[in-house]
Amino acid sequence: MTGTRGSWGRTVALGILLALSMLLLVASKADAAKYAVAQCGWYVGADAGWADTTGGAKFRQDAWCVPPPGADPFDGAHLKSFTRDGQSTVSGTRFARWRWTAPAGAGITQVRGTWWHALHDGMEQRLGVDPGSGGFEVFAAADGTDTVPREFVAGFATPKAAFEDRLLCARAETKSCSLERTSWSGLRALTITVQDDWAPAASVGGEIAAGGWRKGVQRVDFSGGNERGAGIRFGETTLDGGRVDLTEYPCDKALIGSEWRATRMQPCLTGVSGSAAIDTTRFSDGRHSLRHCVTDFAGNLGCSGERYVDVDNNPPAHPRSPTLAGGDGWRRVNDFDLSWTNPDQGRAAPIWGAYWRITGPLGFDSGVRFVGGRDVAAIADRSLPGSGRYSLHLWLRDEAGNDAPGSAVEIPLRLDEVRPTVAFDVGGADEATEVRATVADSLSGPAGGTISYRRLNAEGWIELPTGTRREAGAGTASLRAQLPDLGPGTYVFRADAVDAAGNAATTTLRADGTEMAIRRTPPPVAPQRALPPRAKTRLFARLRGGHGRGEALTVPFGAPAVLSGRLVRAEGAGVGGRKLRVVARPSRGALAETARSTVVTGERGGFELRLPPGPSRRLTVVFSGDDGLEPARRPSLELRVRSGVTLRARPLALRTGDAVRLSGRVRTRGAPVPRRGKLVAIQYLEAATRRWRPVLVTRTDHDGRFRVRYRFRYVSGLASIRLRATALAEERWPYAPGSSRPVTVQVRGR
Repeated sequence: MTGTRGSWGRTVALGILLALSMLLLVASKADAAKYAVAQCGWYVGADAGWADTTGGAKFRQDAWCVPPPGADPFDGAHLKSFTRDGQSTVSGTRFARWRWTAPAGAGITQVRGTWWHALHDGMEQRLGVDPGSGGFEVFAAADGTDTVPREFVAGFATPKAAFEDRLLCARAETKSCSLERTSWSGLRALTITVQDDWAPAASVGGEIAAGGWRKGVQRVDFSGGNERGAGIRFGETTLDGGRVDLTEYPCDKALIGSEWRATRMQPCLTGVSGSAAIDTTRFSDGRHSLRHCVTDFAGNLGCSGERYVDVDNNPPAHPRSPTLAGGDGWRRVNDFDLSWTNPDQGRAAPIWGAYWRITGPLGFDSGVRFVGGRDVAAIADRSLPGSGRYSLHLWLRDEAGNDAPGSAVEIPLRLDEVRPTVAFDVGGADEATEVRATVADSLSGPAGGTISYRRLNAEGWIELPTGTRREAGAGTASLRAQLPDLGPGTYVFRADAVDAAGNAATTTLRADGTEMAIRRTPPPVAPQRALPPRAKTRLFARLRGGHGRGEALTVPFGAPAVLSGRLVRAEGAGVGGRKLRVVARPSRGALAETARSTVVTGERGGFELRLPPGPSRRLTVVFSGDDGLEPARRPSLELRVRSGVTLRARPLALRTGDAVRLSGRVRTRGAPVPRRGKLVAIQYLEAATRRWRPVLVTRTDHDGRFRVRYRFRYVSGLASIRLRATALAEERWPYAPGSSRPVTVQVRGR
């Protein structure tokens, strides 16, 4: 009968296998993540728990799953449960069992293996599963003796919590099974298929994801975890979808038939973390997407959300169009304002600062200095340690910290605070027809000058037509003037010189330190009746116009001015009906020539002459004298005319980040536009100091027109910003600096 039950048990088992094979076919079509667990074979141990429901009194276990290396991997391998020798019976329903439990959240969908047994007097070997409620669903049973290992396989449509192999007294609890003959059950070569549908979670962070622009090698931190299922096998970090790091975590596994199988029911760690170094120089400048994904042993994939990384490893290009306010010529004021245009950064990091360095004579080096700020495009109020030729080296830095000193542009800085030296040549004879003075300036060089004379003890100087000639020596020139027809007497001479920076010097001395004077003696004449002496005269003159008056006057562009004054005798009485000669010499760069006009004094010696609009000029008033009056001369008067400039802004209301379009024109009456265009500074009114500060510097076209754009980047709230255009002072520009009417732009922060 025992043999019959054993045959029946195997028949039942085979029937179950046929039915379950259909379930496996259906299950194979499902989209489920699974992994296989190898047990007790292939040099693999067992991840199973053994228990005896009799408390250890009736059963014992024996396990040997890993043969020596080189031996048959299944030779002698077994997991067995035995009835204990020396025991008489065991109560019905009592059993010993081996149990394999699926990880939380996972379930067993198939069990394949080899079993064999020796069973006597009601003992059975039963293979079954726990559906998750603590029950036991049998899929194969045997009650006889069959010591030949035979294969079994069972599949489950619904994943099961555990698989058990039981050695059982298969009788009612009130009955018992004899233990006089030892019964046992054996298993080996198990392959347990576990279904795991829980996707793991992943996260990514670290230095590279800390925000801001990144460069060079950056650390990335990552982690993954899942309290359910097989545990994490791989972690992969990607940038823009391309792998930058792959980590394989330790798992209990074995390579069996070209397939990795787990050797434990939960083969991998359920929580992992790590870090890696990413070389950002392998990627283009701009924004990139960072992600970390983890894969569990069953193949489930879990990914973090995207983290955006801004990368920039390349320094900015050199500054564009560097411009010094007032031009790059020589100047005598130790104050330099520099502006430039930043290159377009595209997808790369914005400009955030500039480095500058000033080098100059005698090894001067200011060292590298830095001015910071988003899109900074100006450096104001720089000064030099002394007069000379210097160079300012300028290069840019971006928000990622990239900079390249090799991209620096060089801007010349020329400062001349030293007056030129001037002295009359030694050895001029009284009968000489020409007066010469030598001007020397080793920095900016001589720019011109005048020679004047007066009779000894006279008050006013008379300016002579003076020419300037460059000499062979560096920084040397000579002033030359033809002597007028001088009457008898002693005359002193004065030389006024100016260098290219505007420094002026005056002298009445020769190079040897003696007074530059010429004495004319009258020719011997026959005695005759002496003429009555001529009365001394004095000449007064001043300018008025606009809102001012005086010997030097500045008027707006296009505004007229009036020259007025009085010719008087020494005692103060006015001299009427006398002709006065007025000479107007336009400033350098003007198209107009020297203008000469005549005005006649009134009854009380007063005179007035209306001066037409035009460029800046110097005026001299001369009375030549007559038989009864000595000549008189008024030293030069200076009429400065401001530049005329207009400014238009569109739009007048905008938001932070928008650009305003600025356009206008510099008026050029009587003067040509400089070859490179007229320098124009766009300025804004600084509320705290009430001073106009430069925003940018541009040049006009040859018609005097300019167009430029400016973007407001850092305005928050609502701000009213006053702007104006100023035509700057410039060599050979015959106008003083002048500004347009201010325009007000409303800027609202976003």
